[in-house]
Amino acid sequence: MARRLKHWGWGFEDEQPAPEELRQAAQFLSERLGFGSSEPEEPAPLPALSPPRLQPPDSLAAICRSDDYERALHSYGRSYSDIVRAFRGRFDHPPDVVAHPRDEGEVAAVLEWAVSAGAAVIPFGGGTSVVGGVEPRVGDVYAGVVTIDLKALDRVLEVDPVSRAARIQAGALGPSLEQQLGEHGLTLRHFPQSFQFSTLGGWIATRSGGHFATLYTHIDDLVESIRALTPSGDWESRRLPGSGAGVSPDRLLIGSEGTLGIISEAWVRVRPRPAHRASAGVRFTDFGSGADAVRALSQSGLYPTNCRLIDAAEAAITRAGDGSYALLVLGFESADHDVEPWMSLALDCCSDFGGAWERRGAGREGEGGDSVGSWRDAFLRAPYLRDTFVAIGVLSETFETAITWDRFAEFHAAVLERARAAVHEVCGTGSVTCRFTHVYPDGPAPYYTILAPARRGDELAQWAEIKAAASEAVLAAGGTITHHHAIGRDHRPWYDRQRPDAFAAALRGAKAAVDPTGALNPGVLIDPVS
Repeated sequence: MARRLKHWGWGFEDEQPAPEELRQAAQFLSERLGFGSSEPEEPAPLPALSPPRLQPPDSLAAICRSDDYERALHSYGRSYSDIVRAFRGRFDHPPDVVAHPRDEGEVAAVLEWAVSAGAAVIPFGGGTSVVGGVEPRVGDVYAGVVTIDLKALDRVLEVDPVSRAARIQAGALGPSLEQQLGEHGLTLRHFPQSFQFSTLGGWIATRSGGHFATLYTHIDDLVESIRALTPSGDWESRRLPGSGAGVSPDRLLIGSEGTLGIISEAWVRVRPRPAHRASAGVRFTDFGSGADAVRALSQSGLYPTNCRLIDAAEAAITRAGDGSYALLVLGFESADHDVEPWMSLALDCCSDFGGAWERRGAGREGEGGDSVGSWRDAFLRAPYLRDTFVAIGVLSETFETAITWDRFAEFHAAVLERARAAVHEVCGTGSVTCRFTHVYPDGPAPYYTILAPARRGDELAQWAEIKAAASEAVLAAGGTITHHHAIGRDHRPWYDRQRPDAFAAALRGAKAAVDPTGALNPGVLIDPVS
């Protein structure tokens, strides 16, 4: 029997801790944080949902589901607000039908039926959106909602070892994709935190940011060609290493979040699996000195694989430090050459800014000292841990952005001050910490984490107020509303203000051309032309 995903949280149902294990975790976490309950709340049982408003035709019945579990599972992504609502058994806008096409022909058939029935259509990969990107909250102008789950389209269809590229179906989950490429000695090397449960199509649709902290950061850098289905016809770009032939069709689909077509497959750039690694944990007396070192590294041409600067408070929370220093998690890897010379140069650069480092490892990634390993383990556990935080009454959420180096210090101070003030105004106490997830020669991508006591039953309002304050501060200081979490429905108010008006008009025109009825993921990125 296939393992079932939790309908309310992260991971599989059989991964949920036993009650006694959860109580032990609750006691440990509440004592460590200084807030939260030592008596965890139990998730509400799956409720009976409102009856579906649509029924698929007989020709599609075999691949469509309308049971309560399937509809609940596809009601939300995995943001804090999503998990809180599902944890409490609140499913206000479930999809009416969830389709599981097995090939592109069935995707086209479901799309054609749904549009003809007047339904909204939501493409669904792994369901790991943290910005409301897959929530069926589409208003009353549609006859219903059909969610198209693409995970059955999960194959590596073709490998070109000469050009180092592969044609892969959009529903391939990260582990399956890597396993299939591994049979050819290749890897995509795109590892977002959601890797275990997210898909290639989802990475492309949301402009995902992956493993590399420099150079190959976004899925944009790895896409060679995309194929998508729209209500107005198929959309497939020519496979090329680069082209100057006008506006790129791929660039229009990358980041389109299901509004301009359902991505069915893509050619992506792959590489040999790395064989040489080195990593180190570099300590700095303060975050500012670490930021100066990271800027120098990002502009040095060394392009470290990992270059994540973690402030002292976050290092302490994740047990990667004692709270007295900022930590730089630094790493290099290569498939064909020793990376120790690069690491030596990078550490010399860090020493210029007062950096001191632990022993380096040449084994698996993360072996660079106990602090690096501790932070890496905490990073991988974070999505699972948030379920526990909800159960014990701890607000746990993040926001991320990007800014140029010349404005970073002032930007960081302003955003941190406003976010911390909002946390204290709304929750009474709590923490706001920061790390760099990606860095570029012209600026970093700061990622802020909030932990605070939640008032049970009032969590959504609490987070909405904090999120609004933080988002306003980010935009006012010149940052982007998101670096790699996408727009979804949650970021729309700030995205609408960030993008140029003329571009918004052009995007509306593009949507009208490929999706005349506005069926594809309405409410995300752009409103359909009325």
